[in-house]
Amino acid sequence: MRLLVLLSRVPYPLEKGDKLRAYHLISRLAERHEVYLFCLSDTRTPQEHIDHLKGFCAHIEVVHIGRWRILLKLLTAVFTRLPFQVAYFHHGHAQRRIDAAIERFKPDHVFCQLVRTTEYVRHRYDLPKTLDYMDTLSKGMERRTETAAFHLRPIFRAETRRLIRYENLMFDQFDHSVIISAQDRDYIYHPWRDRMAVVPNGVDTDHFTPQQVEVRYDLLFTGNMNYPPNIDSVLFLVNKVLPLVRRERPETSLLISGVDPSANVRDLARTDPLISVTGWVKDIRSSYAASHVFVAPMQIGTGLQNKILEAMAMRIPCITSALANNAVGAPTGEAVLIGDTPEEYAELILRLLADPAERERIAANGYRFVREHFDWGRSARALEDLITGVPHDAPAPAAALPSQC
Repeated sequence: MRLLVLLSRVPYPLEKGDKLRAYHLISRLAERHEVYLFCLSDTRTPQEHIDHLKGFCAHIEVVHIGRWRILLKLLTAVFTRLPFQVAYFHHGHAQRRIDAAIERFKPDHVFCQLVRTTEYVRHRYDLPKTLDYMDTLSKGMERRTETAAFHLRPIFRAETRRLIRYENLMFDQFDHSVIISAQDRDYIYHPWRDRMAVVPNGVDTDHFTPQQVEVRYDLLFTGNMNYPPNIDSVLFLVNKVLPLVRRERPETSLLISGVDPSANVRDLARTDPLISVTGWVKDIRSSYAASHVFVAPMQIGTGLQNKILEAMAMRIPCITSALANNAVGAPTGEAVLIGDTPEEYAELILRLLADPAERERIAANGYRFVREHFDWGRSARALEDLITGVPHDAPAPAAALPSQC
């Protein structure tokens, strides 16, 4: 099969959740199909990143979108019904490049990740299309509205309404719809949302494995540290939870590790010598391995938290929120601990830091759980079955020839 894949970002390096999901699914689809990877980018892409992707994609094209184009499009989007984050990525010069790629490549199927890319192919009724919503952007925007600054709330509410309408419209214009979790599927407002296929993320258990290194930090939070739900979570941890923990354990340290920390996250390390903010690290495994307990008190956001899967795969005990674990589905009290209030989080943290045997019990259960339930190969096969219409376990017709896809 000739598969055209349309992304809103270049899916390498793997510092963001949408990149991680796209990279692992596409690299596995490319083992059996000819993939034409078409990426939008609002930054210049180093050639070595493109060369890496050429290792498994038959063709790759990156269209750079200049900042002035984005600003102009956002200004004109005010007078349309298009969500701002869809308008951000949709531009005439990119449309012409995609149209030309379709005519040149003649794909058998088009795969779009996120509704941000769908405007480019929504009217191509001649092509079978699959949309990976990934998570429910409208729900994430709705949650951000609750904690946003007062002057931003009207904008966020308007974007929430636009996203709800647009998500429903795209549901009707694509042949197949995919989403990352049953929880996110239930946030979609479309009456036929149960028809969406749930394709969860996996975790690379050959890469994320337990390591025996010196543990230098008590607590760890990882993620894209310019992403609002992650910023909200780490500020909640530092400002609400950590002071309660330090009443009993004053020396408690925290490592905040992840790309592009915002100014208010960087400031945490300047005012507290026991807090370290790394920014981007070459190998995130070193941050996991150097910490006793992983804590992700996610208060807003949607989707599946890859950071929790990675921590479990590295045999690190995890404390998180019910919101985050609803998508993961780990057994509460066995494979993961769940907090709600600052007091509950502090109690769980103190319990694990004081009891190595309990840390090992939670870590071992989480390790087994993630290896049994989250596998990129299994997720890619589910997506491939949907796209091709041929289940992997379907018996071949008696006189069928081997597939040439």
